[in-house]
Amino acid sequence: MSDLFGKVTEDQDVIRKLLSKVPGFSGYFERQNRRAADKMMREVIANRYEEQWKRISEVQRELISQGEIRYVDDMENAAIKVRQFIDRVRTAAYGYAGFFDAVKVNQEELAQIYQYDLALLDAVEELKRGVDNAEASIGTDGLPAAIRHLTSLGQQAVETFNRRSEVILGNTSAAQA
Repeated sequence: MSDLFGKVTEDQDVIRKLLSKVPGFSGYFERQNRRAADKMMREVIANRYEEQWKRISEVQRELISQGEIRYVDDMENAAIKVRQFIDRVRTAAYGYAGFFDAVKVNQEELAQIYQYDLALLDAVEELKRGVDNAEASIGTDGLPAAIRHLTSLGQQAVETFNRRSEVILGNTSAAQA
């Protein structure tokens, strides 16, 4: 995760580096860099989940072609959960400070955010395996359980992202109190 922050900071031009030496500007640029790194990380996460969402859609088409129409709605529920997650990740306000920078995220909270990001990246691999399992279960008695598991994985991703957001929003309510 720090690689993204490093990439953003390495890409600064000479003027930004010069301005970062001016008192007051360094904190501004650090916040801007963290926001950019956060946005990049969320795009990576959303793109990886998008790949699995597309695969779920393919499994739905396979269900239809195999005459397993009764499972299409259940598979759609799984697809909706994953899509809900992707949409939240893509549309959430980016960065680590909100409400006109009234909130500052400290190192401990930043570490928590990075842990959630890592958990979301790890979870996409589990989702991939879940899609593989659902696809392999077409025509078997294991299909309903495989679909329920996919739905559960989608819900877990939403909940993990909500907890990630609470780290930031928890700061907001503390700063406003």
